[in-house]
Amino acid sequence: MISRNAEIVLKKLAEQFKAIALTGPRQSGKSTLSRTAFPEKIYLSLENPDLRDVALHDPRGFLNNLPHGAIIDEAQRAPGLFNYLQQILDESNERGLFILTGSNNFLMLEKITQSLAGRIGYLELLPFCYDEIQMIPDYDLSLNNMIFSGGYPPIIFDRIDPNFWFPSYIRTYLERDVRQIKNIANLTLFQKLLYLCAGRIGQELNLNNLSIECGVDHKTIGSWIGILQASYVIHLLPPYFNNFSKRIVKSPKLYFYDTGLASSLLGILSPSQLSLHSSRGPLFENYILNELIKRRFNNGLRSNFFHWRDVSGHEIDLIVDRGSSAIGIELKAGMTVTQDFFKGITFWKSLTKHEKSYIIYGGKEMQKRSNGVEIIPWNQPGIFEKIAGT
Repeated sequence: MISRNAEIVLKKLAEQFKAIALTGPRQSGKSTLSRTAFPEKIYLSLENPDLRDVALHDPRGFLNNLPHGAIIDEAQRAPGLFNYLQQILDESNERGLFILTGSNNFLMLEKITQSLAGRIGYLELLPFCYDEIQMIPDYDLSLNNMIFSGGYPPIIFDRIDPNFWFPSYIRTYLERDVRQIKNIANLTLFQKLLYLCAGRIGQELNLNNLSIECGVDHKTIGSWIGILQASYVIHLLPPYFNNFSKRIVKSPKLYFYDTGLASSLLGILSPSQLSLHSSRGPLFENYILNELIKRRFNNGLRSNFFHWRDVSGHEIDLIVDRGSSAIGIELKAGMTVTQDFFKGITFWKSLTKHEKSYIIYGGKEMQKRSNGVEIIPWNQPGIFEKIAGT
């Protein structure tokens, strides 16, 4: 069993709220974490058709059989439960009564907003982060393997071959999760969008371009992108709006929640193949960004990450907004530090008064330059916590 960093925060939330919503991608470890953190609670999965049938047709009776609460997995599959939960939570003084997990953020949030707003704590769990994977004996912690394998527990912990697991995951996702959110008639075109997104990692989202390539209208693409976000397949990195008197680009950048899934969609079959692949740079960016986001989510915090680019082409891969200050970060997959690494950072420092700036790269040596730029290896202990502010 790998200890999850989010367990501490999950237990703290259970001490303060009467119910907890634990969301995240399918197979990210939500059920295991819930059962480990609360071993005394009854566990019920609404993936079970018999249980789901009772929850759908007799929600009051279903909940009345749980006087001491329970862990209810995939709770969004019986939306009627949320209405009856409201009364139960209002009448109880017990904290951490129900733990509701779900892999569909859109449907979970919709029901929580309608019925349980103010009564429920919220935590997002993504696949394993680097620190958690380090606990596995003899695991290959090389950069290429970390990007290629991603962080899903069945691949990392159970050692299932990614070339078998990800295609199965994608098929299950299309046939079950997507249809839960919206009954899309043409799943072939939706799947095409998924592959197109993988080829655009680290690029600004262009709905018109995707619309033309998929052969569907602009609004449909926007809706489908929303589905991919709600089901924790992709996430969008928003632009940083402090424009420093410059005209800036206001489109978000597209990334995947797991680089292993993205690698599979790109047709990468092994870590060695990744070495010379044209998408290695964007995948490296994606991997580092995900590690930072995982540190925030595991501590119950929202993302505070942005990107910045002006119309002249000057850009910074990552901005960490600290409120009164902002940290500029460049992400470089190369193992050798070159002058090209400093172009974005140098321009950023000329615009701002903020002294902190970093280059995270694929090499092994830590350096500190006279201009205040710290060059940090991608696996430097403590670096993700330091930058994420956790």
